[in-house]
This record gives sequence, C-alpha cells and structure tokens, in this order.
Amino acid sequence: MQIKEHIRQIPDFPRPGILFYDISTLLAHGPAWKATVNHLDRWLEPLNPDLLVGIESRGFLVSAPLAYLSERGFAMVRKRGKLPGKVIPFNYDLEYGTDTVEIQADAVARGHRVVVLDDLLATGGTMAAAIALLRSVGAEVVGAACIIELAFLNGRSKLDVPFESVVCYDS
Repeated sequence: MQIKEHIRQIPDFPRPGILFYDISTLLAHGPAWKATVNHLDRWLEPLNPDLLVGIESRGFLVSAPLAYLSERGFAMVRKRGKLPGKVIPFNYDLEYGTDTVEIQADAVARGHRVVVLDDLLATGGTMAAAIALLRSVGAEVVGAACIIELAFLNGRSKLDVPFESVVCYDS
C-alpha cells in the first residue's frame, strides 16, 4: 500500500510558508491506517520494549494503538502543565526560545526499555528532548519512530537511537 497517497499536504498552515502534512486523511482510511500501524509494529517487535511513549498530541494516535496491538504499556510526554500529579520536566531549545516537555513521575520505571513515537519528525528537537527526558528518569530508550519523516530537515541526525519512519519526504 502507498501510504503517501493517504497523507494530505496543506500549504500555508498554520502560517504562510509552512507545508503541513495532515494525517487525518490517513486515519480516515482504514486499510491504510492498519498498514501503517502494522509496519511500525513489525519494526518495534525486535526492540522488545516494555513501554511505548507518545509525544503530544498526534504521537498518542501512533503509540496507543501500537501499545494495544503489542500488549505493551503506553505513557505520554506532554507540554508543560498538561499532566496531573507529580511530573518531571525537561527544558529544551527551539530555534527561537525554549520549551518544556513533561512526563508523570511514576509513568516510567528505571530500566524500562522504551520506544518513543510521534506522527512526524521534522528538525528532531522535540523527539530528542523526549529521549533525554526519558533517560533522565532512568529509562533505556531503545528506539524512536514516526509516520512521516521530513528528511530534508535532517532531524534524524539529532537522534542517537534506531529510528524508523513509514514514509519519508526528501524535499
């Protein structure tokens, strides 16, 4: 199945000059969505993770069905102030400024093997921050994956774990 055919590109969203890769059309096509989830499930199986971690918010759409399918746990990395209870924050640099991601303090046990998932890898900053956050709480990050990789932004170079994407755009 050609997964790219099910990803809509929307120019000038959310602001002029940005080309947005919209997975809502992929999610709406049952066979294409099933093929996407199965692709990622086959990839992560040899990594034998204990836990799948999704990055807010479309990363939840990727990691939750994979966790269900593979009978693994699921945890969330979210932006500051979105998780209840005690959280562990991680600050990271953006092109212009900083941002913070958090995980609940009891979401990941020291030594857990985890795979980090998101819908899209662009510059790699958020994925690298999630990996660093998970390591700071004692997780062993054994891989990262996404549906879409924008290879021309070279985000993969910021990751030091095995990485998989279902579709890749070179320009």
